Amino acid sequence: MKVPYIHLGLQHQHIKKDILKSIETLLDNGQFILGEETKKFESRFATLCGTKHALGVANGTDALFLSMLALGIGKGDEVITAPNSFLASASSVALIGATPVFADVRDDFNLDPVKVEKAITAQTKAIIAVHLTGRPAPMDELCALAKKHNLFLIEDAAQAIGAKYKDKVVGSMGITGCFSLHPLKNLAACGDGGVITTNDDKIYQHLSKARNHGLKSRDECEFWSYNSRIDNLQSAILNIKLNELDKWNNRRREIASIYQDKLKDLDLILPADKSHEKAVYHTFIIQTSKRNQLQKFLLEHEIETKIHYPIAIHLQEAAKYLGYKKGDFPITEKQTDFILSLPVYPELNSEQVNYVSKKIIEFFK
Repeated sequence: MKVPYIHLGLQHQHIKKDILKSIETLLDNGQFILGEETKKFESRFATLCGTKHALGVANGTDALFLSMLALGIGKGDEVITAPNSFLASASSVALIGATPVFADVRDDFNLDPVKVEKAITAQTKAIIAVHLTGRPAPMDELCALAKKHNLFLIEDAAQAIGAKYKDKVVGSMGITGCFSLHPLKNLAACGDGGVITTNDDKIYQHLSKARNHGLKSRDECEFWSYNSRIDNLQSAILNIKLNELDKWNNRRREIASIYQDKLKDLDLILPADKSHEKAVYHTFIIQTSKRNQLQKFLLEHEIETKIHYPIAIHLQEAAKYLGYKKGDFPITEKQTDFILSLPVYPELNSEQVNYVSKKIIEFFK
């Protein structure tokens, strides 16, 4: 039995006709940039997150970049984030002209607030809380830290669309929430896309111009800015996919539950929700000291896995100028040697999930 890590084509099988009809409508009416589909998508996304505003942008990296730009973060400022995330969490800080500063994580892959507070200096302007793997970061503690030290708290919710922390949806607790709609995400465009959420009217008004050259009307430019608009075509596709999001996230949670049940007695660490969390399992990451051997064994049985991520950001070539070295973030670095992502996309059937579980049990026993 073959179990690919991801199969993007399967997601569109039962919604393809609706997507093609929507695309045909756009081809006929010519609304390709900032049209009605985008307005509809932004309104629905804001409702999903429980925020006043949502703004479609070109990608998740731009969501982070433009958020910091709107907050006045730049040269001489420091922004604290996690070293185990996808590199855009840190690269967006560097691209804005500020300095990325890292703090180690807990066993659940999310920022450790104790380590974050130790990293705060007089130059710290913001914290980027990454909801890694689709599991909410410890927002009560991070919100308290941000308030105590007068910092902005930005949510990098790229992997966590629809996840909940207590009674709040991710993206609603920081000054902005930043989402990716990359094809691998829980809510995926057919190409790139991103969203910024906020409850702040002034930030929303600024971002509405900042994503569109700084234009306040067709002919008047208020300030120089970037071109980072979500395509109306992608918005149309996403409006159809939004109807499926709860079902897809629930299926991810079902698959995670099967893994948790079948693998619970093995010599490995499994992810699990805390009572106040509702994770959406963008990835299902197990930890084992036999990671490399297990990955090879599974591949021999046609089960594809991935590692998210094998090299921590502070040890990347691009981050050398920051002066970090191996050993600075021991939990993150240990995890890079132990982590393995199992297939968890909604289109997996139960036979495939059971096969993956069976082979992992076979490996250990």
